[in-house]
Amino acid sequence: MSGAGAWHECTLAELARGVRDGAYTSVALTEYLLARVDALDPVLNSFVTVDAERALAAARAADARRGTAAAGPLNGVPIAHKDIFCTDGLRTTCGSRMLADFVPPYDAAAVERLAAAGCVTLGKTNMDEFAMGSSNETSWFGPVKNPWDTSRVPGGSSGGSAAAVAARLVPAATGTDTGGSIRQPAALTGTTGLKPTYGRVSRWGMIAFASSLDQAGTLTRTAEDAALMLAAMAGLDPRDSTSVDAPVPDYVAALAYADVRGLRLGVPGAFFDQHLDAGIGRLAREAIAVLESGGAKIVEVELPNLHLAIPVYYVVAPAEASSNLSRFDGVRFGHRAAGAKDLLDLYERSRSEGFGDEVKRRIMTGTYVLSAGYFDAYYLKAQQVRALIARDFERAFEQADLIVGPTAPTPAFALGAKTDDPVTMYLNDIYTVGAPLAGLPAISVPCGLHEDLPAGLQLIGPHFSEDRLLAAAHWFQQRTDWHRQAPALAAEAG
Repeated sequence: MSGAGAWHECTLAELARGVRDGAYTSVALTEYLLARVDALDPVLNSFVTVDAERALAAARAADARRGTAAAGPLNGVPIAHKDIFCTDGLRTTCGSRMLADFVPPYDAAAVERLAAAGCVTLGKTNMDEFAMGSSNETSWFGPVKNPWDTSRVPGGSSGGSAAAVAARLVPAATGTDTGGSIRQPAALTGTTGLKPTYGRVSRWGMIAFASSLDQAGTLTRTAEDAALMLAAMAGLDPRDSTSVDAPVPDYVAALAYADVRGLRLGVPGAFFDQHLDAGIGRLAREAIAVLESGGAKIVEVELPNLHLAIPVYYVVAPAEASSNLSRFDGVRFGHRAAGAKDLLDLYERSRSEGFGDEVKRRIMTGTYVLSAGYFDAYYLKAQQVRALIARDFERAFEQADLIVGPTAPTPAFALGAKTDDPVTMYLNDIYTVGAPLAGLPAISVPCGLHEDLPAGLQLIGPHFSEDRLLAAAHWFQQRTDWHRQAPALAAEAG
């Protein structure tokens, strides 16, 4: 696939090989993808900022490195970053009016490491404001549209990254997952979304929502591409106290030996409950049958406290958000209201104007559960139940090597369908919140189309089992073609 007409159809791995082998230049590839963004993103709104000048400068530098020891494994391949990662000299908004004009003086660790691997940054992708949302409708810059059906949501909060990859605007993008914000949009857009173990990828320079849950990850076309991205991003970072000093396996090499024979796959009944759309459930079971046909052993496992994951998450995450977002007051950081009468008026008006409704809702909830009269009843109790959920996963992994089930309970829903009902919106995370509460790695891979909309299969592993997850996902993708399916919109600027 060396012809320009096919570049958007190539995976990250294929494009990296093409640049490395001299089949085409990074500059030509970057210009080609920038043209696709210009043509298609006005419909999708997946980017907040595109910086063609800097991208082309990085591409020229990548071409100069080709064939030298300085060329990294992803040399010259364009990607995008979720607009929650700080980027030196390039504005970082977090999808909020509060940071609409913020230009950081440094790169986040994940951005640094991908740049060191040779990646070219095309721009920053749209997201739910401060990563708070499941539909990418809370952004100050407007909702992102699902490329499979632009009247529907792409999922959130990493919906801009997911939509950009699904529409073949970029081969890969970064995302963050706090309660499912990589895996849920991956499922709704037919992409591959990887959330690593908490602490596997540095959070330094990633604007915090809920510090004990946030984790950087990837949105790609394939598990192979996710392995390439994770290999570049993972590892100890002394600037991040939650970064874990653990060996980083060769994720890409592990794919060559991908096999599911003898792999014990735990299927929890809690993943096939009354919230699950029948069509999505059928596709998930068919995908599990594919794995079973390769020799995987299917075992039933119990996660008895998983039904409490949503209420636990929506106590813990807002509590941490209320603390993390207190710095945005119009004095030290963020939007500053004009014409304030005094300091208190400046605080109140700056925060009122700078934050959207969903962010305000979560700050107020978090402040309430942390208050003196309610801390024990809500926050402390939620942390106790969180420990029970983590213990349930530990016991399940005594019987199973991986846990498998649907990623999201429904296909992509219509824009505006759930914006007036926050509780219904929160239930979109019902199958994804358990993994971050326990700090576990998880991946979502495309597993079919229901009513012409993508569905995702989720695999969850024990801590630091990303190599096992990626190998199982790669094996599945070698035997199915759902990850190769593209929305009709993706061909419009081909």
